[in-house]
Amino acid sequence: MAAKSIKELSPEESEQLITVLKKRFEKNRNRHIGIDWDNVQTKLESNTEKLWSLNEMEKTGGEPDVVGHDEKTNEYIFYDCSAESPKGRRSLCYDREALDSRKEFKPENSAIDLANEMGIEILTEAEYRELQQLGDFDTKTSSWVKTPSDIRKLGGAIFADFRYANVFIYHNGASSYYAVRGFRGSLRV
Repeated sequence: MAAKSIKELSPEESEQLITVLKKRFEKNRNRHIGIDWDNVQTKLESNTEKLWSLNEMEKTGGEPDVVGHDEKTNEYIFYDCSAESPKGRRSLCYDREALDSRKEFKPENSAIDLANEMGIEILTEAEYRELQQLGDFDTKTSSWVKTPSDIRKLGGAIFADFRYANVFIYHNGASSYYAVRGFRGSLRV
């Protein structure tokens, strides 16, 4: 008998997660107009590793939901849709280089490393702005967003939030971390 993959949910866990995702899908129809849940569920059931990643998003407070469908690749796009930056993904510096550069008071992990471990991508600035078209997110917190390499080479990283009815993009040293800053992820299934 083959050993169970680390990145695979039990049948019970899969069923439980799909139930949670379906309820969220039905409750927030404005996020995925024209998308049929049965098609999403079929994709989820045939992609066990992606289902595992969605479970990681859920476990860390991301409340993932469908926000689109890529017609070219026939993939459904999930974003973290929690009102605030996911609680289980805060107090992280931006990436491994930033984490390694800290001499003291190192956070437990970096946003990029944790996203990689979870099998998801950090939202880009454009994706973050798309998310904000679906509701008001990060009104009290902020989220790291994928930082362009020219900014990162100079030691910086960018993050975003929503204040005064606008999306704001800011910069900070990549090694900084705050209790109210996490990251939001995306996953294609």
